[in-house]
Amino acid sequence: MGRMRKSPGDAVFQFVVDNYLVLVLLVMVIPIWRVFMLSVTPQVDLADRTFGMLVPPSKWSLAAYRQFLTHPSFLIATWNSVLILAMGVGLGLFLTVPLAYVLSIRNLPGRKLLHTFILIPFLFNPGLIPSYLVVTGLGLYDRLLAVVIPGAINVYNVFVMKNFFEGLPEELKEAARIDGAGELYILFKVVLPLSKPILLTVGLFYGVHYWNDFFNAILYLGDARLQPLPILLRNILQAANFNDYVDINVFSEARMESLKAASVFLASLPMILVYPWIQRYFTKGTLSGGLKG
Repeated sequence: MGRMRKSPGDAVFQFVVDNYLVLVLLVMVIPIWRVFMLSVTPQVDLADRTFGMLVPPSKWSLAAYRQFLTHPSFLIATWNSVLILAMGVGLGLFLTVPLAYVLSIRNLPGRKLLHTFILIPFLFNPGLIPSYLVVTGLGLYDRLLAVVIPGAINVYNVFVMKNFFEGLPEELKEAARIDGAGELYILFKVVLPLSKPILLTVGLFYGVHYWNDFFNAILYLGDARLQPLPILLRNILQAANFNDYVDINVFSEARMESLKAASVFLASLPMILVYPWIQRYFTKGTLSGGLKG
């Protein structure tokens, strides 16, 4: 069977969409590429600026990365970010999965009331001051949990996961109930094994949130030893004395511009590496969780 011929209108539409996506790709890739090129540029090439920042330098230098990866402040901030990420994603999924499953049970008594109860804080944010008073009142100030707990449940993620659970075949759950299985057994033995795409998708949402969380960290973490990478990055970019964060002097191999670029690239690298691995599940999980109302 021959391929269907596209009409002129479809061909024009496809051409516009393809070029738009290429433009979006360039808008995202060019800044990352420029920052990386700046971070590997040696002092000589950076000083004379005889080449553009989009062109690879004649000789690459990893001096900026060596200085960062061996400095205690960067290593401590990275460890704090990893701890926040691990606790945040784990706690977020631990709380989101059972709540989404309960909401997906169609004959659950009081289901609409529970929907309303969950939507109220989503639509009407209590504000900064009440949130701050609750966190400090619980004694969480200057603890990593102060960054983890406020964002542990995201209502959007709950409803995306709920819609995915509702899209699973109801016959599988009913067959398990007929065999005498309880809801916890159905959740762990029937639903979750079929839910890898949505688990990875929601886990990615939580991961990006916690890895990039700047506001809660600067609000609740006063101890410099607890500050994660976003705070360190902000301090580096605004620092008057750069030696507080990395050893630099007149004999350093890397200039300040390269060090700042290296810090930005290192902070962005984990999410850049993780997303391509999750992307195939991300598309399926997002569409399956977003289409069903």
